[in-house]
Amino acid sequence: MADIFRDPLLHGKVAFITGGGSGINQSIAERFATHGAKLALMGRKQDKLARAAEGIRAAGGVALGSSGDVRYYEECENALRKTHAEFGEIDILVCGAAGNFPASVLGMSANGFKAVIDIDLLGTFNTCRAAYEHLRKPGASVIAISATHAFVPIAYQAHVCAAKAGIDIFSKTLAIEWAAAGVRVNVIAPGPVYDTEGMRRLAPTEEARRNAMASVPLGRFASKDEIADLALFLSSDAAAYITGAISVCDGGQSLLGSRNFLGTAGATA
Repeated sequence: MADIFRDPLLHGKVAFITGGGSGINQSIAERFATHGAKLALMGRKQDKLARAAEGIRAAGGVALGSSGDVRYYEECENALRKTHAEFGEIDILVCGAAGNFPASVLGMSANGFKAVIDIDLLGTFNTCRAAYEHLRKPGASVIAISATHAFVPIAYQAHVCAAKAGIDIFSKTLAIEWAAAGVRVNVIAPGPVYDTEGMRRLAPTEEARRNAMASVPLGRFASKDEIADLALFLSSDAAAYITGAISVCDGGQSLLGSRNFLGTAGATA
């Protein structure tokens, strides 16, 4: 993690990030802190939140962790209320909590499907709805973390594809509704990203990783820092006239159409 306040594009701003204790969202939190933002991280596992927040503080930043489950509106309310009491109005909201596991439709239970919908889509709604009263208006930026699953079908990911498609259209609708208040709403749709739980599940073997990488025109996976850089841009004044956008960051992978990372085309279970 770079030295804090090296180039404070977000100096004095407050950011609230769900799923902020690990993966892409933790990298976004660290990037925001590097640019001067105060961070509030929400997630289900307090130990992960504590480590992520301590890492930011150790580098000279300001961060707190608020444990909670985005599937439950009251827990979102509590975490956001705590953030507002500690830091004041929230300038940046990142909805990044997500769930994933590979399964065919016939190999998936109704509860399994619902779990991903509830974490990803309902969690995005809960976070945005509960955050509105605490957002700085005008001037706030909302970013939802989606995926190219939203518009490119991926075998064994029907639950994720459905959830991400919902996030995309929900965010576009929210961009219209909240524009009059001066709140921007955008989406980041990453493709495959190195060292993330999602790719460990979708490409668990070296062969699967080679197949996945071969599907990317740029010939490599993204780094978590590259997704964080995109989030930094969208949350900064440089993107002040951008709202309702789906920003794809996938090395061109989605240009080539649907895929099956697990290499079992035609299987039904």
